[in-house]
Amino acid sequence: MTTSQFNPDAYKTATTQQWQSAAKAWSEWGGTLRNWLGPATETMIDFADISKGAKVLDVAAGAGDQSMQIADHVGPEGYVLATDISSNILDYASANAQSNGYSQIDFQVMDGEDLTATPEQFDAVVSRVGLIYFPDQMKALQGIRKSLKPGGWFSAIVYSTPENNGFFSIPVGIIRKAAQLPPPAKGQPGPFSLGQPGVLADLLRDAGFQNVREETLSAPLELPTAADCIRFERESFGALHEMLKGLGEEEQSNVWDEIETALQAFENGAGFSGPCELIIVAGQK
Repeated sequence: MTTSQFNPDAYKTATTQQWQSAAKAWSEWGGTLRNWLGPATETMIDFADISKGAKVLDVAAGAGDQSMQIADHVGPEGYVLATDISSNILDYASANAQSNGYSQIDFQVMDGEDLTATPEQFDAVVSRVGLIYFPDQMKALQGIRKSLKPGGWFSAIVYSTPENNGFFSIPVGIIRKAAQLPPPAKGQPGPFSLGQPGVLADLLRDAGFQNVREETLSAPLELPTAADCIRFERESFGALHEMLKGLGEEEQSNVWDEIETALQAFENGAGFSGPCELIIVAGQK
């Protein structure tokens, strides 16, 4: 198979449509996301030096789980602006925040590569598993740095390598083989595009950030069974459906059966524990 030519505009359009469709499911899986990514989010918040009264920009906020976690740290006197490219998912984020009593969070549709927030407005900027999907990651980082006050911090969470993230890399590999998809083009965004140690840290330095730090954390996805993991990914991970769209309904069903069989290797007496490893990186303006 030959490597496909990457079209960033088409990719961004498809990504937006995927999250528009997956918004409801992503919101409904909020409890799982908090259990899974909550501890790493605390580290991200700590790295960004977020405290009471801070003004924070959340880039690629999704359904707002981490925005609410950040709001707990800034308190009612602080402020969080949650942004995302998907209007649907921000509608759910706003409803989630309102139902949980968070009045210090605002929501705005905004492309993470083209931030329109007022320059030097924020004490901190964060992005949880979002930067990996930006076609122009350097442009995004430069915009993020511009939005920070002098001395402010940016912190991000990304997946590490495919080898250490079997909960996701195994389904991707099976789907790619079944759909006969070419390998990703060089520099193409995706779940593991910033996964090698030091890659994101170097990008931050190249974007002008100082005092860069990096930490790797184990964050297994804990669920009752492999079937629950399949349901989570089928409902919430729009990119997998995009990869499968060239296959017929029966073929797709067979692929999901194959994925479930493969993921059953991570079941144990206590349930399902899908391997996941995260890298948390921070830099100061």
